[in-house]
Amino acid sequence: MPTFFLPRATDDDQAERLYEALAEFAGVEPAPPGERVRSVTWIHEGARWVAEVGAELRGERTTSFLRRGELVEHTETLTDPARVLAVYPGTPHSVVTDAQPITGTASQWPNPIPVRPDAVVPFDPR
Repeated sequence: MPTFFLPRATDDDQAERLYEALAEFAGVEPAPPGERVRSVTWIHEGARWVAEVGAELRGERTTSFLRRGELVEHTETLTDPARVLAVYPGTPHSVVTDAQPITGTASQWPNPIPVRPDAVVPFDPR
């Protein structure tokens, strides 16, 4: 399990300052070191989405249909160009990306994204 990091931070001190600044942007409190979130998974409009710090948003939607009397499943891969900068625990969790207004990256999601995760992966607390 990786230890805490933020994309674009060059050292631990800068990561801490950026984490606090992004929390302020999101209107949430920064989590203490032992409670920081690496990724969350949630369902949106029938698709399972993953927001992992440092990665672009990604999802999958599986649909089932009958073809010639057989049940067939089709899985569609979904992507979004927004890169996850930080995830803050709460109700809901807040996912901050590099999408507008932080950069000019276009995204189908608001920034920050409020999510009610069904799975949470923490950073290694060390």
